[in-house]
Amino acid sequence: MSRVTKDTEWSEAATFTQQEHPDLMDDDLSDAFSGFESDHEQNKDNIELELEKAVFGDKVGFHERLENHRTVEDGLDGSAAHRATVGKNVIGETQDNLRDIADADLFILDSGPSVKLPLPARPDDDANSDTDESGAAWHDSDDDRIVVSLQANPRLRNLRAYEDEDLVNGRQYTKRLRRQFELLNHVPLWVVQSRAKKSPVDNRSQNTKLLPDSDSSEGEMLVDADELSAPPLARILQQPGALLSSGTDISGGKRKLRPEVIDIQRTKDIGIAQPSAITSLEFHPSHPLIISSGPASTISMHHVSPHPPNPNPLLTSLHIRSTPLSTTVFQPRTGSRILFAGRRRYFHSWDLSTGRIDKISGLYGRQSEQKTMERFKMSPCGRWMGLVGSRRSGGGLINVLDARTFQWIAEVRVESNGGIADFDWWGDGEGMTVIGKGGEAVEWDGRQRRIVGRWVDEGAIGTTVIAMGGRGSGAKDLGGDRWVAVGSSSGVVNVYDRKTWGSGKVPPRPQPRRALDQLTTATSHLAFSPDGQLMVMASRLKRDALRLVHLPSCTVYRNWPTSSTPLGKITALAISPGSDLLAVANEQGKIRLWEIRA
Repeated sequence: MSRVTKDTEWSEAATFTQQEHPDLMDDDLSDAFSGFESDHEQNKDNIELELEKAVFGDKVGFHERLENHRTVEDGLDGSAAHRATVGKNVIGETQDNLRDIADADLFILDSGPSVKLPLPARPDDDANSDTDESGAAWHDSDDDRIVVSLQANPRLRNLRAYEDEDLVNGRQYTKRLRRQFELLNHVPLWVVQSRAKKSPVDNRSQNTKLLPDSDSSEGEMLVDADELSAPPLARILQQPGALLSSGTDISGGKRKLRPEVIDIQRTKDIGIAQPSAITSLEFHPSHPLIISSGPASTISMHHVSPHPPNPNPLLTSLHIRSTPLSTTVFQPRTGSRILFAGRRRYFHSWDLSTGRIDKISGLYGRQSEQKTMERFKMSPCGRWMGLVGSRRSGGGLINVLDARTFQWIAEVRVESNGGIADFDWWGDGEGMTVIGKGGEAVEWDGRQRRIVGRWVDEGAIGTTVIAMGGRGSGAKDLGGDRWVAVGSSSGVVNVYDRKTWGSGKVPPRPQPRRALDQLTTATSHLAFSPDGQLMVMASRLKRDALRLVHLPSCTVYRNWPTSSTPLGKITALAISPGSDLLAVANEQGKIRLWEIRA
């Protein structure tokens, strides 16, 4: 018999009984229905009765489940003793029902990634600590009435204080969740720092200075100095005498680089990508600092410390309005000042010990020869400053200034077609080597204020750059540098050994020790390590165009860089005073840092 037919018959029977016998009470009506139901059940076979009981249940089972449900509710809302009694009864019934089950089926292995909490000495102690909410701003009374099972949900089993623990109230559950979160997620560094007592340096406000600008219609140039928040620079600025300490002499280092294969390891990049290419990059002569600048008119100073949690932090930055920067350098030896310039008739001097920024405008009587001051170099001794003149008639010239007073001292002229390609100071700072774009080079002695030698680069085709290195092991009359490297527009780099030139004699056409042709585009950067064991050559016209050269063998390292080395189009590079770090900047504004080990 179907369920629909049965319900219909019950409905008809109820209607008939109420119409024919209105004087019957509810109990009598219930007895009538029971008799009606028993008559129908007699006509069912055993299979139909069992199927109906499995699908719809029976009256006896329904009353038993209803009674158990009421008992559990009374236990949750009642006293702790009553809850314990109910718990024992439930556990006893559960044990009776699980006697025939294998022991292996009674346990599960929780292999989740969570961390187990440390087990307390006694469960009562843990309960007391969980209910302690001293210092909380608000308490929810419903937390004491909520009961959570820690064993029913596999994700909550790591919140148990002991193996058999199951039910906890809402306040304990909240405490356990908070403690588990603190175990998996450590307190952020900024939270720890904010809780600590702030130092006087952290309370400094942002500095803003106004300087006169001859090219600006408003007569003002804005210089924004960011807040000095990193402790290394703050300590240096608080002690002005520390900046005046001269750098250590790193010539003749203890380690020796081997040829052909170099041990070099990449470290954390310096800062984040800047908004423009980086055209100038230099390490501090005695402190772990590095400065960078570019067309974005911003100078950034970082603390070179590639170690977590805050690798290579930004110490400070300086923004010069409407002045795209081309050259930014530390003052040699002391490093107490930063000199920077762009394509303007002036340059600036930033005194790190006092924070003062001075503007030096033009050269009196030589305005026509020095229309821009974007290309300059400081002598290693820190006494002189060389500026590439803008005049090209008759070759080219270098104006030499006093680095302390910025007064004009002398000029160096080179007879070369196309003007001056580049120049570099001698290792002792007492003179310079200037080379023209046609390959003609002159040796200028600052003590005598005259040219003491001339020579021509072999096979020169559009000379682009010159660099000197190997201090103290070359000709003493020419500054003591052993190596001279000259790059050209074809990518060929000639390396000369001045040790073979002899004392006081400059050969007119010297033979290079080695001609390196690994670069296929114009050479834009040459740099020697201070210990004279390594030379870096690069070209900005092609991606990843950089090579390392071992000295004195003049061999190119074959294991680095590789095809996967992230160099990009190189716009600047620098080697640290200890010859153990190589920084490379590219057009994307990124500064990569490598550690040179052996």
